[in-house]
Amino acid sequence: MDFLDVLFRALHVLFGITWIGLLYYFNFVQTEYFKVSEPSAKSDVVQKLVPNALWYFRYAALFTFITGLYLIHYLSIAINISIILGAVLGTFMFLNVWLIIWPNQKKVIAGAPDAADAGAKAGLASRTNTLFSIPMLWFMVYSAHGTAIGNTILSLEESLLSLWVGLVLIAIIEANAVWGKMNVAITSVKAVIHSGVALSVILGLIVCYL
Repeated sequence: MDFLDVLFRALHVLFGITWIGLLYYFNFVQTEYFKVSEPSAKSDVVQKLVPNALWYFRYAALFTFITGLYLIHYLSIAINISIILGAVLGTFMFLNVWLIIWPNQKKVIAGAPDAADAGAKAGLASRTNTLFSIPMLWFMVYSAHGTAIGNTILSLEESLLSLWVGLVLIAIIEANAVWGKMNVAITSVKAVIHSGVALSVILGLIVCYL
């Protein structure tokens, strides 16, 4: 393991902690506060706190993605299902941040005429990212330390089947984040945590037994 490998692994983890930590702050703390706060207090947070938090949030996502690309390239001779599914989840999360959450949050901060609709779109993408974050983290850790079927090199027909089924399931959920609406599986904090754990179990079973 050379210096660049160690450096990019450390940076990937550092940026990832910052990104996911802020994601959980937005979903578990700020959103719940907005439900009970006075309009003036909410407006103050949106104007003074949210822009700063979103800056760290989106650039942490960007640099997590960039360092992840380097690591995937560096580890290209040992690509496995866990790494691929984790990377796909992370990529969708990154795209959601820059293509859905940030553009719509800018409208909310600016008080645009369609701010309410923009906030709903950003909220759906953010909840989807929270849902994705649990299996994504599980796969990324498992790919480095696990030893089961999902950690084998992509050469078996069974492995390819589990890969495609996992990708289709992830794509369906992402499609809802782009064109769908909020549903009971991710509406509340408790629901999205439970759904994230359930998705991790389902994807894990797909990887190990298909």
